[in-house]
Amino acid sequence: MNHVIRAVRPDEWAKAKDIRLSSLQDPAAPVAFLETYEEALAQPDAFWQEWVTGASRRHGTRVGQFIAEAPDGTWSGTVTLLIEEAGDMDFLGATSERAQGHLVGVFVRPEQRGTGLLGALVDAALDWAWSLEEPRLARVRLHVHERNPRAQAAYRKLGFVPTGKSLPLEGNRSVVPGRELELVINRP
Repeated sequence: MNHVIRAVRPDEWAKAKDIRLSSLQDPAAPVAFLETYEEALAQPDAFWQEWVTGASRRHGTRVGQFIAEAPDGTWSGTVTLLIEEAGDMDFLGATSERAQGHLVGVFVRPEQRGTGLLGALVDAALDWAWSLEEPRLARVRLHVHERNPRAQAAYRKLGFVPTGKSLPLEGNRSVVPGRELELVINRP
């Protein structure tokens, strides 16, 4: 793998916007993301500037976004980790029972899938999560659509296991109706 895995810098908001828009054009986007391309495209630049700095604090107290940067400077993939405090409400309307990480916005460009980039990105996010002293996280979770078996298999390969919890998506116009399954990985 000839990519550098690193955190996004605040001045890279335009590239963060670009990869998010690319992810929302992927054929799997309706079962992978909770917003549409059109919704994301309509966001002002200030939204994307806040997105990379975590300044909006929309979900979680802290945000870490990590990217896989190719030698030519293009971004081949990204993951975002939200830090949720106990009692926080997440973007699906569920209340967090404990301090935990929440992996979201996972995307690897189609031509880079199967190369190990997903694992490297998730490892970077998990390393950051486990390094936090406050709050000390015992686990990181994610949600995956019940109709996204490719993503479910990829996350299981990385060590995530189903918790048996799920959340309905009915009424959310942005995604395919169904359930979001919760998977978790515990601190090693």
